[in-house]
Amino acid sequence: MANVDTHADNLPPDVAEQMAGENFSDLLDQAFEQAERLQGKVVSGLVLTVENDFVLIDVGLKSEGSIPIKEFSEAGTAPAIVAGDRVDVFVERFEGRDGVVVLSREKARREEAWNVLEKAFENDERVEGVIFGRVKGGFTVDLSGAVAFLPGSQVDIRPIRDVGPLMGSPQPFQILKMDRSRGNIVVSRRAVLEETRAEERSELISNLTEGQVLEGVVKNITDYGAFVDLGGVDGLLHVTDIAWRRINHPSEALQVGQTVNVQVIRFNPSTQRISLGMKQLEADPWDGVDAKYPLEVKLTGRVTNITDYGAFVELEPGVEGLVHVSEMSWTKKNVHPGKIVSTSQEVEVMVLDVDRNKRRISLGLKQCVANPWTDFLEKFPVGSEIEGEIKNITEFGLFVGLNEEIDGMVHLSDLDWVKSGEKAIADYNKGDMVKVKVLDVDVEKERISLGVKQLTEDPVADGLEKLKKGDIVTCTVTGTGDKGIEVSVGGDVPGFIRRSDLGRDRSEQRPDRFASGELVDAMVVSVDKTSRKINLSIKAREVEEEKIAMAAYGSSDSGASLGDILGAALKEKSEADAEPEEAEAEAEEAAAEDAGEAGETEAPSEEAAAEDAAEAGETEAPSEEAAAEDTAEAGETEAPSEEAAAEDTAEAGETEAPSEEAAAEDAGDAEKEPEGESEDEAKS
Repeated sequence: MANVDTHADNLPPDVAEQMAGENFSDLLDQAFEQAERLQGKVVSGLVLTVENDFVLIDVGLKSEGSIPIKEFSEAGTAPAIVAGDRVDVFVERFEGRDGVVVLSREKARREEAWNVLEKAFENDERVEGVIFGRVKGGFTVDLSGAVAFLPGSQVDIRPIRDVGPLMGSPQPFQILKMDRSRGNIVVSRRAVLEETRAEERSELISNLTEGQVLEGVVKNITDYGAFVDLGGVDGLLHVTDIAWRRINHPSEALQVGQTVNVQVIRFNPSTQRISLGMKQLEADPWDGVDAKYPLEVKLTGRVTNITDYGAFVELEPGVEGLVHVSEMSWTKKNVHPGKIVSTSQEVEVMVLDVDRNKRRISLGLKQCVANPWTDFLEKFPVGSEIEGEIKNITEFGLFVGLNEEIDGMVHLSDLDWVKSGEKAIADYNKGDMVKVKVLDVDVEKERISLGVKQLTEDPVADGLEKLKKGDIVTCTVTGTGDKGIEVSVGGDVPGFIRRSDLGRDRSEQRPDRFASGELVDAMVVSVDKTSRKINLSIKAREVEEEKIAMAAYGSSDSGASLGDILGAALKEKSEADAEPEEAEAEAEEAAAEDAGEAGETEAPSEEAAAEDAAEAGETEAPSEEAAAEDTAEAGETEAPSEEAAAEDTAEAGETEAPSEEAAAEDAGDAEKEPEGESEDEAKS
């Protein structure tokens, strides 16, 4: 008891007076019950000291509690607390491991904030908070002690790449969801912006008209333009409407957060889409462009863009012209424009065309330099000879490099006078040096025609000039085919004899009966100087020879048939071979007798024909061979031939002997006597 009394002496008077009338054990139980009631509650405490980053606080329990000083600081601010201040703290445990009370200022603030936030959530009111941290999927927000979660999609109406400017500054938020038992709060800044934006949008749209000039802030930049905040509503400023000059990307002229003046170009009330423009506030540089850029004037500009079809050249800010790929170089044709000019290069161009309505200017780059085709024509006129390297060989000719820039073409038909183009081109190889002659220069089409065979005289031309239709010539067979035979006249002029012209009889119309190198006689049917060939006919020659012979030896006066004429000619030819001089004398005598006794008997005329045939044998005329062959055939059928001759003679008398006259004409041509004495004597 002494200890108890001693202890009681140290107690305050009010406590000692109360204890004097009460049992100590009851008082002790009462104290423990009071402490248990305070656990988990927010109580008011007195700050005793602030030292070593801890704050010592007395809450009226058996011991003081300490709280880290950082719990007294709010987000982004330094703690402001001194000894003697009274603060609300949360009693976590009545007695910790060290036997002291465990207190928390942060939990006390949280409890206070939760009470306020619950009321705001129930009343759908906004709350103030500060974004102070970043977590997965969003950010953390301090709501006056309570920590809330702000999802990334709820930060702004549109996604924001950099949230730095928003962190650390008070922002209004809307509570979307909260659970006190789990300590979970979800807030949204986007809901507040949308609500505010809707109010501002309604007011702005009601007063919005096309052509109106507004002030806005660049909110976002994309590849195709920039979005400008007009104060509650956004409008699109397309990249083509930022400036009159070419802008490849909006970032070249704008920055996020920049304040700009824009004009409302188009406004759709139903979709509430607003199209804005900046260049419309400036003067149009295309006004008066016709006077500023007359045709064929040379200017200097800067290459702003290069495409597959040409390059754009800026003549002044806002005015560009196109240099088409075909107007870039005289010689470089199938080349990408990027290999001729480069971006930002200063070039000299010529104005080719101006279209004010379509806002187009056509420019030329090659017109500012000399035309190499014109220069070539001045240095090497048509007919000049020049040497160059074979650049390429194609199926239709050779391309010869005439200088460093231009080439000329030698067509297959201009390689050789005699050989075909396919055979002549085989004699040339790429890289060979060849001498050519300039045939034609087309400056407009940029073409130069060359020739190799024109360096020498045409061997065929002289031969073609000497030949005319109806001439009988001796040909050399150069080739045979199904359609006929190819021949050469005089070794230079090529000719062709069709299958149907190889003979009068069908059995003779066979090309295979001729061999290369064989000599044949044929008549010139046609001369084609364009294709440099002649057409010949053996059949026509035979028909013509027969007509000449009949005309010469088968007249109605003589009464001789073709068989008689040819038989006598063959007989006389045999005698002429044995005694040529005697035969010639007898022929002259026979011709004289025929002149006096033409109507008395047929025998003298037969002898005259035989003698004339003998003379034709002396001159080796082709008709002798034909007469011999016909006579041989006549000899095989002696009697029928005589009967046919008689019938022919009778018919000749009735029809004034046309066949005999034709035979005489054939025989006359066959003889081809220079002086024509026998023919004249026979007719007389």
